[in-house]
Amino acid sequence: MLDEADKIKTSSLVEKERNNLYPIFLKTKSLNVLIVGGGHVAEEKLTFLLKSSPDAHVTVVSPMFREGTIKLAKTGCVTLVEDSYKKKYIIGKHMVVATTDIPEVNVEVWKDCRAESKLVNVADNPPYCDFYMGGIVTKGNVKVAISTNGKSPTTAKRLRQFFEDVIPENVDDLVKNLNEFRKTIKGDFEQKVETLNEFTKGLIEKKE
Repeated sequence: MLDEADKIKTSSLVEKERNNLYPIFLKTKSLNVLIVGGGHVAEEKLTFLLKSSPDAHVTVVSPMFREGTIKLAKTGCVTLVEDSYKKKYIIGKHMVVATTDIPEVNVEVWKDCRAESKLVNVADNPPYCDFYMGGIVTKGNVKVAISTNGKSPTTAKRLRQFFEDVIPENVDDLVKNLNEFRKTIKGDFEQKVETLNEFTKGLIEKKE
C-alpha cells in the first residue's frame, strides 16, 4: 500500500506527464525518405505518407513486396528496391522508417541512422523513434496532425475521424479568402495580425 506521501508524489508525476514532441510540417518533396520492409506495416506507412504528401520522394527496400505496395508505388515518386537492408541504403536519406518483422534488422537500421544523424522511426517501438507518424486530417490547405506521444495510435485514429467530421469541407475557402484579405490590409506586421485576429474572432467564440 502507498502511504500518503507516495500517493502525492505519484499524483504529481502523473499531472506533470505531457507530450513534449515538437510538431513540424515537412516538405517531403524536397526530402528523401527510406522505408525498410515490404510487409503490411510498410505498405500502411507508405499509404499514409502518400495520402498526406503525394509528391514525397520515397525508396522502399525489401526482399519482397506485397501486390498492394507495388500498385501503390506506381501512383507516386516511389522506388522499390528488391534487396535485404544494407547500410548503404540510408546514404542521402533524410528520414528512415523501419518496418520489418525481424527485430535485429530494425535495431540495425536504428543504430546506422543514429550514427549518421538520420531521423529514424522503428514502427511500434517508441524507444527507437526520433519521430512518430501521427493521425492527419487534410482539408485543402488546412492540415491537422494528431499525436498521442506514441502511446495510443488507436486514439489518434479516432481523433482523426472526429476532426474529419467536424471540420467543414469549405474551411479551405475561408483560408483562401483570408489570404486574399490579408494582402489588402495596410500597416506593419503587428497591425495586420491585430486586424486578422479581430476579423476571425467569431470563428472560436462559444455559442451560448
